[in-house]
Amino acid sequence: MLLLVLPVEATAESVHFPSVAVDRSPAGPEVTGEIYRPSGAGPFPAIVLAHPCSGVSRQTDVWGKLIASWGYVVLAPDSFGPRGVTQVCTNGTIVSASMRVADVAGALDFLNSQPFVQRGNIGLIGHSHGGWTVMRAVHKDYGLAARGLKAAVAYYPVCWAAFDYDVSVPLLILIGDKDDWTPADNCRKLQKAGFTRPELVQTIYYPNAYHSFDNKAQPRSYLGHHLAYDATAGPDAELRTKAFFEKHLRPGN
Repeated sequence: MLLLVLPVEATAESVHFPSVAVDRSPAGPEVTGEIYRPSGAGPFPAIVLAHPCSGVSRQTDVWGKLIASWGYVVLAPDSFGPRGVTQVCTNGTIVSASMRVADVAGALDFLNSQPFVQRGNIGLIGHSHGGWTVMRAVHKDYGLAARGLKAAVAYYPVCWAAFDYDVSVPLLILIGDKDDWTPADNCRKLQKAGFTRPELVQTIYYPNAYHSFDNKAQPRSYLGHHLAYDATAGPDAELRTKAFFEKHLRPGN
């Protein structure tokens, strides 16, 4: 009799760790988070998952389980709950991307201390407000490369030409040209102004994609912005994300 063995889906485990002051980002309160582990003893490379302006959500869980299925430990910090905030979609500066960099630093330190994680072999991914957090976290001034950050992916982030040019690790930016919340033109302005190390940055523009193009929900309007899954951009971005992390966190595979 032939038995079909299906992969076991990762389940989340709650953890706590300190937020860590780095450069201009002061330490926040103790961070809570969810950690997803692949099957096996490891050690595995790891990825920090930065949630969007709505906070930790079903989509966070979807991405946590997906990335764990690729063979990575995933840590999804909650940057809002410990600060007494549920969402910042109406005002993204209540908990800014720069503030959240301290949580990313704490997440890196926490992962580096775990026996099932490959020390110093960690990626970062974020969506929307989490993508903005990625753009700040990869800035050289924060020194996260020295904490083991090897590569980062920003989905439809806020791009600021005045702040986001000094990238310290390989960065993949994925954004839709029809995004009316975090306009792609701001990322083009950043590219035109110039990165200090342009060889580290790849930006993919999806001509027909709106904000939240990877979220398989019905098209909707939220705070005056159009959100919609895109059947071309979503799968393409997922494949690019997987290949990008394979290249930088599993170079021997």
